[in-house]
Amino acid sequence: MAKASNLTRTDLDSSFESQLSVSSRTSNRSLRVAEKERRKNQTGDPFVLALNYFSEVEAGTPCAGNDVLERNLVLVERVGLSRGLPPEAISVMLDYAMSLRMGGVTCVRVLKFLIPATVVPQEAVVRGVSWLCVGKIAISTQVLFLRWVLTVFDTIDSKDHLRAIYGFIFSFVTEENLSPYICHLLYLLTRRESVRPFRVRKLLDLQTKMGRQPFLLHLLSLYKVFYPELVTLALPSRIRSGFKNHNSTWKVALCAVQKRNNGQVSSDISRSLGLKYKTNSRKRKFHHLELPSLSSSIQSNFSSSRSRKVFSLEQLHSFPQLLDNLHCIELPSQMGSLLGSSLALCYLDYVQDVSAFLRLNFWLGHALHEEFLYCSRDRSSGSSSEALHFLNRLLSTQHFLQEGFSSTEGFLYKFLNVWDGSLLRPQILGLLSDIPVVPSSCISQLLFEPLMQLFFTSTLFFKCSVIDCLNNMLLKWLTWHSVYALEDGLDISLNSHTPMNMTLSSFMDSVMELVRFVGRLATVGLQLEGCHSLLLSFILDFYETVCDMFLKYGLPLVVMLPAGVFYPTLFATDPVSVDRLCYIMYRYKKNLTSAKCQQQETKQAFHISRQTSLEFNHYLLFMVSCLWNSKMFLPGMAIEVDQELLVLSKVPEPWKSFDLNHHPAFLGCALDFHHKAAKQWNWYMEFLFSQGFQGLQQFVQSSIKRRSAAGISGQRGSQPTSR
Repeated sequence: MAKASNLTRTDLDSSFESQLSVSSRTSNRSLRVAEKERRKNQTGDPFVLALNYFSEVEAGTPCAGNDVLERNLVLVERVGLSRGLPPEAISVMLDYAMSLRMGGVTCVRVLKFLIPATVVPQEAVVRGVSWLCVGKIAISTQVLFLRWVLTVFDTIDSKDHLRAIYGFIFSFVTEENLSPYICHLLYLLTRRESVRPFRVRKLLDLQTKMGRQPFLLHLLSLYKVFYPELVTLALPSRIRSGFKNHNSTWKVALCAVQKRNNGQVSSDISRSLGLKYKTNSRKRKFHHLELPSLSSSIQSNFSSSRSRKVFSLEQLHSFPQLLDNLHCIELPSQMGSLLGSSLALCYLDYVQDVSAFLRLNFWLGHALHEEFLYCSRDRSSGSSSEALHFLNRLLSTQHFLQEGFSSTEGFLYKFLNVWDGSLLRPQILGLLSDIPVVPSSCISQLLFEPLMQLFFTSTLFFKCSVIDCLNNMLLKWLTWHSVYALEDGLDISLNSHTPMNMTLSSFMDSVMELVRFVGRLATVGLQLEGCHSLLLSFILDFYETVCDMFLKYGLPLVVMLPAGVFYPTLFATDPVSVDRLCYIMYRYKKNLTSAKCQQQETKQAFHISRQTSLEFNHYLLFMVSCLWNSKMFLPGMAIEVDQELLVLSKVPEPWKSFDLNHHPAFLGCALDFHHKAAKQWNWYMEFLFSQGFQGLQQFVQSSIKRRSAAGISGQRGSQPTSR
């Protein structure tokens, strides 16, 4: 029997050895790994043992002199601050801390090293919120817990259960110390079904008690987006940042985890907070300017189990794919990632989700304020390139959407007061040209005063850049008016995502203030720069826009260029400037004539004053007398010079100094014409027109009656007169 048993065991051993001999090398390796894991579990992983200790420790266990507690705390803390804690560890440690099994001191310590390596289980957060109602946790510890939840909010695996206890979280809004953090958390969790009349009333009562706190106004503004009829309070169109960044306690640890995991495990955390690990420099750099990668919320990973179909934005690769999945796309957890995808921006522009724009504006406003207003001016070249890329991306996004963000507008009004005029100049001026129409009551304080200080103390190139920026701003305002205002009537919203009603009259007042402001800048700028032709060219670009506001953009407003621009241009030494002035005067005449005809036909009160007509007639008469009739410096003209001074100048026939024959700007053309032995005056005019001076040609044809003459060069057969 024993012999048979021995034979059987021998046979089995032989069979087992034969199986091992035919097994692959990979299988052997897998067996060895499994055996190693089994032995490791038998001996006990210290980290696992530490978690078991905190999950099983009984309430009331003393902390003072507890070496086991200290050893396990140090072990878990070391792992949390270096590699981050896995989801199971987050659940165990958060429940241990919030239950106060061993007092409040360890609770604060644990909350400070709860750094997630991957995700945070939402059940752990729900249990943590439930501990708030026990009443044993100190207010400062409750604040620390809420700050932690806001910091790791985008790494929570799902938000469904948190939204299910929305009412429970809302009940803490009346706690004065907790209210700013509760409002922020509610702002992130709010959906249309979350808004209830009694909650609106509670917030309004709280606003009456606490004053117009920004965090309350932000939450009320979101409620008003979903149900405008419930929030009757008039909310300001621009609310200063009400929700602060709460990640300062965990910032260093998050950087360490990011470096340790090489940006892979904790990528969601770094995208959420815009953190960038720094090694040597202690100065603040651009930590928030790296655009997050396009990824849907982590809860979308669980959407496959739901009945509805969800399509994440990162799966979009073509426009037809966007059209096919237009009604099942889920917005990403990091709204800043939309700036890096044109397809995502197409979707955002199509859905017109106001809450999505609010989230994007909040992220964008925080990044701009933190990295440009509150950081040191000393920046490394790498940081400058990062800022350059960020602002260029923001500019391209605004151009794609054809409107600016309200957060960018608010940032610019503050940044202009501290800007030196050289830092990222093209980008800042580009963003400035995208701002929507500013009410005339505040445009001077917000925009004109800081720009004026920079303009008058800057270089020629900066002056040209500012005039070009304001010209682009005016073009966008006028384009908006011509496209949208005429369709929607007078009482319309200038920015669909920054409600601000403005009538046509208010719009014209803002445009007039802008034109007059540029007129003041241009007048003084030409004096400071000696009528430099480059600056004059940009100024004339602006007035080519202004002179056509009625016919080209449908705005019943005509504003003449100031004398400080008109006369330097008329007496300029380059023919291009004089030719462009002629074109501007030609377009002014067309617009004024059309406006007068339409006013008589429709009997509408246009915003064109008698003073404007008088200014135009004065300029027109002076130009004709100067360029055509050779009546410069004569009595009764706009520019009178004492006859004795003219005699002392020893200039022969000074009244002819600026006609088309003798004007310094056209002197080269006159000499060229003379060398060709041409004699007749009409031939000289045709010669000028053939040189490309189309503005001069249009001005002469529209404002001067030309009579056929056979006079000699330099003399006219009869005296032309202005029409």
